Amino acid sequence: MALEQEIQQTKFANEHHKMAINVMFTSGCLYHGHAVRLKKLSVTLEQRNVLRILRGRHPQQLMLADITCRMIDRSSNATRLVEKLRVKGLVTHEPCATNRRQVDIGITARGLALLKKLDVEVDARVNALRGISGQEARELNRLLHKVRASTEG
Repeated sequence: MALEQEIQQTKFANEHHKMAINVMFTSGCLYHGHAVRLKKLSVTLEQRNVLRILRGRHPQQLMLADITCRMIDRSSNATRLVEKLRVKGLVTHEPCATNRRQVDIGITARGLALLKKLDVEVDARVNALRGISGQEARELNRLLHKVRASTEG
């Protein structure tokens, strides 16, 4: 369905305005679709992102600042996310042996096992995007990079 029909708006200030609205609306659609699948396993997209970051460095541990700078949504409260994951037994949270002010965070075996289940859910959602060819996906990625580059600063 066309953006105009989806949001019931027929006029935009210009094509760039429409593009910005379209990117935000599409982002929301993708986010919601993933969130619904992950909710079944009692995990948010932001929590999954933290688990993926930790899995990528496993068995090494990371500082909170290292996790934050790798997150998709950097406005999320990484401290709160890590604490929720720690309470669920999915991550470890230990004082650093060499710097008392630093906390080292790692993923547990339980976190790795849950992440495998989450991957299945997300992969099913991503596979729904197969209607877009590889070439189209590369072009969209290039354009989205260009959008991000033009908004920096």
